[in-house]
Amino acid sequence: MKELICITCPKGCRLMIDDAGNISVGSEGCPRGIEYAKKEMTNPTRVITSTVRIEGAAIDRLPVKTDMDIPKGCIPASMELLDKVTVRAPVSTGDVIVHDILGTGANWVATRTLKQAG
Repeated sequence: MKELICITCPKGCRLMIDDAGNISVGSEGCPRGIEYAKKEMTNPTRVITSTVRIEGAAIDRLPVKTDMDIPKGCIPASMELLDKVTVRAPVSTGDVIVHDILGTGANWVATRTLKQAG
């Protein structure tokens, strides 16, 4: 028997998966827990947040996130790729910083607007 905690919403429902792959959700559960458990058991993915270097702004790091889930197995290589990126101000929230991360279809996007300093 495998136990997961659903991260789809703030409730954090307990999910139990038996050896046959049957999923049960704790009493506080919602239908999203079942879908989360199926996805987690077959192809776990995450939205990732981080920062990149930025030049010409009042601060030296720009917060970014992936615009969709990426496979957990791609996270280390995605972070290595991001570590090599430097952007130049100005940048607006939603601007794509890196297109199609490792062929996943996801992009790194800015999550803050930073104007040019000075």
